[in-house]
Amino acid sequence: MDMFTFSTTKSFIFGAGTLNRLGEAVVATIGKRVIVVTDPGMMSTGIVDRALNVLAGACIDATVFSDVQADPPESVVSGAAERAISFGAEGVIGIGGGSSLDVAKLVALLAVGQEKLADVYGVGKAKGPRLPLALIPTTSGTGSEVTPIAIVTTGESEKMGVVSPVLLPDIALLDPELTYGLPPHVTAATGIDAMVHAIEAYASRSPNNNPPSRMLAVQALQLMVPAIRTAVHDGRNEKARADMLLGSMLAGQAFANSPVAAVHALAYPLGGHFHIPHGLSNALVLPHVLRFNAVTAHEAYVDLAALVFPDLAEFAGQERVGAFCDRLNQLSLDCGLPQSLREMKITEDWLPRLAADAMRQTRLLVNNPRPVTEADALAIYRSAFG
Repeated sequence: MDMFTFSTTKSFIFGAGTLNRLGEAVVATIGKRVIVVTDPGMMSTGIVDRALNVLAGACIDATVFSDVQADPPESVVSGAAERAISFGAEGVIGIGGGSSLDVAKLVALLAVGQEKLADVYGVGKAKGPRLPLALIPTTSGTGSEVTPIAIVTTGESEKMGVVSPVLLPDIALLDPELTYGLPPHVTAATGIDAMVHAIEAYASRSPNNNPPSRMLAVQALQLMVPAIRTAVHDGRNEKARADMLLGSMLAGQAFANSPVAAVHALAYPLGGHFHIPHGLSNALVLPHVLRFNAVTAHEAYVDLAALVFPDLAEFAGQERVGAFCDRLNQLSLDCGLPQSLREMKITEDWLPRLAADAMRQTRLLVNNPRPVTEADALAIYRSAFG
């Protein structure tokens, strides 16, 4: 067996109602003076107020930065870090979806004052130290609470990543009740996002693709595939919400160590230029990237298909992979997600620009099971155009 490494969040608490344990967890791990990083939508749900009440009950001083936006630009990260510094924060708590959690990670790093954002883009550039960090996801999608990755929008549309074990939080608190109020379309898009994490981690060409990651990817899909339709259409179903949140975390652990590839590389330009939510961007290109990869690198998908959909074991080779893609397509359709770039009001003349931009995601493309040229990327976008 080849050498590999596996890193994840030091500790996590999972279960309905665990938000009520935030105070004791923060006192033990994070500190007595904290900044809470979140977004305006999360403020309107009452979840942040609940968290602040729990913190106050534990005699923890807290200030709130609530200006996070989807696909956060550098200015949001800098503003949040400045707030943490001026408040004298001893630790950071992120509450919300992937954008809020990513910003919280970077605030914990930058508020120490020893590193600048422009210097830490890429893999392994961030060295630390950082402030103690707790993350509380409220969607079942990004797995950010267990990944060493934070994504930032630079300039007008390009996304860049900070990837370093330093960003792994000290503690993650996963409370399925916090996802009950998610709208169906958000549940669907974030759920498919988590599935993409698992699928790409399982088939990643990364030299660090490893048995624990593949095992976690399979478990994640076996939880989420049966649960996502119920979670979308019956948002307060306790079991479905718990399975989706746990599956999302497991998928996050998988791809944090066996990195994602071309689906994400082609999704990022859609989010950058058209502000399509990340999960939906992934859903739009997923089946087309899988069919492209399967031409020369279908073995991993053959194995995965039968593990996730046992009845597909009756098929072999490319036929099984094709059926796997069809099932994923149907799942997306059943969840009410758009099925083509055309439906997203993207015009065909944009496709060459998207393909050129996707090729800049070299950090991701290197992990794809099949090499992707710019012409290949354009062909995939044309297939996804509909």
